Amino acid sequence: MSKAGITLATADPPAPTVRLTGRRGVELALIVLAVGLSVYGYCAVGLARNGTVPPGAAGYGAGLGVLAVLAHLAVRWRAPLADPLPLPIGVLLNGVGLVLIYRLDLETPGDRAAPAQLIWSTLGVALFIAVILVLRDHRVLQRYTYLCVTVALVLLTVPILFPAVNGARIWIRVAGFSIQPGEFAKVLLAVFFAAYLAANRGALTYAGRRVWGMQLPTGRVLGPIVAVWLVSVGVLVLERDLGTSLLFFGLFVVLLYVATGRTGWIALGLLLASLGAVAVGRLEPHVHHRIETWLRPFASIEAGEGPNQIAQSLFAFAEGGILGSGLGLGHSVLIGFAVKSDFILATAGEELGLAGLSAIILLYGLLVERGYRAGLALRDPFGRLLAVGLASLVALQVFVIAGGVTGLIPLTGMAMPFLAQGGSSVVTNWAIVALLVRLSDSARRQAAQGELR
Repeated sequence: MSKAGITLATADPPAPTVRLTGRRGVELALIVLAVGLSVYGYCAVGLARNGTVPPGAAGYGAGLGVLAVLAHLAVRWRAPLADPLPLPIGVLLNGVGLVLIYRLDLETPGDRAAPAQLIWSTLGVALFIAVILVLRDHRVLQRYTYLCVTVALVLLTVPILFPAVNGARIWIRVAGFSIQPGEFAKVLLAVFFAAYLAANRGALTYAGRRVWGMQLPTGRVLGPIVAVWLVSVGVLVLERDLGTSLLFFGLFVVLLYVATGRTGWIALGLLLASLGAVAVGRLEPHVHHRIETWLRPFASIEAGEGPNQIAQSLFAFAEGGILGSGLGLGHSVLIGFAVKSDFILATAGEELGLAGLSAIILLYGLLVERGYRAGLALRDPFGRLLAVGLASLVALQVFVIAGGVTGLIPLTGMAMPFLAQGGSSVVTNWAIVALLVRLSDSARRQAAQGELR
């Protein structure tokens, strides 16, 4: 402005500041609710079975609460902008899983699994905290692309050297200690797939030639895709593990579609997976038996041999009805040896009913949705694909297991995330939740930086 012939320059107004606010209070409140629901379930089992509150209820609640609060403090310190839902969802699913396993332990006093599962859950939360504290930027993982795939392939092939367990070679058992390497391999493969596709998405989308109306990339880029299919089928043949094969191949097809946006890749992936499954289903007796059981779940009853596991599982779901028989009052233990692992969902369906089972599935769906939401918000291709890949791992695993125990698809030997007995599974799923928390924190930071520009 001017005054008395003198021009005065006005200073530019200060740039607006974007205040980054976290939602840690919401997260803490949801954690308290998750721990409270878990303790309530634990007490309900004791009241239904013995008429009294279990003597270890206070210790169980305190232990689960301390673990959850420590994880919350790590997020509050290192990832204050993260999504507030993944951690409470993990706590609630893990807590419900411990309650279901404890309830089944009461039917099998000589085979108690809940104490070991609690130890594995503690290790899983410790890994969650370590990932949050050490991994400050998810893009660091992109530097170790080929190291991840190398370690993953080693983990997948090592169980071949060990005896089969229940018909499948997916375990390493040494001196009474067992581990399932494929659970850790799936996270490493998700990192590799995300990094590889982020680096080659242009060549996968536009390069190469058209065959039958589909744009195929060059041989150099297509080679790893064919290798993934061969590895998936190889795992299915050598380890007799239909679930792991479908999980790995499904993960790659989903990420390939997200990276390129071409639906033809989904069609090709389904065709290759179907060809491999049909071929192995005809040639491999163990897989063929599972397919036959899936097609005729009541054949053993008709033959006078009694119900098999699938039939018992279907009976448990039917018995549960809408509201369930109540925690501790079901008979799913009749399923047999895999009731605490592969068929844990049948116990939930019988004792919590359709209402409780729907709530559990919705929790998984919400966890997957938050992963996809973080992927949509991230600006770097690697982070976007990694978030989608990790969320898809949970979605595919839930579908494969739930579909198997309900007779929708052939049964596989995978563990329901957080719910089922299995140390390798619970530790790996806590790592997945930690990565989703880190990715959601990065997404909000990137969005805030964009607003400042």
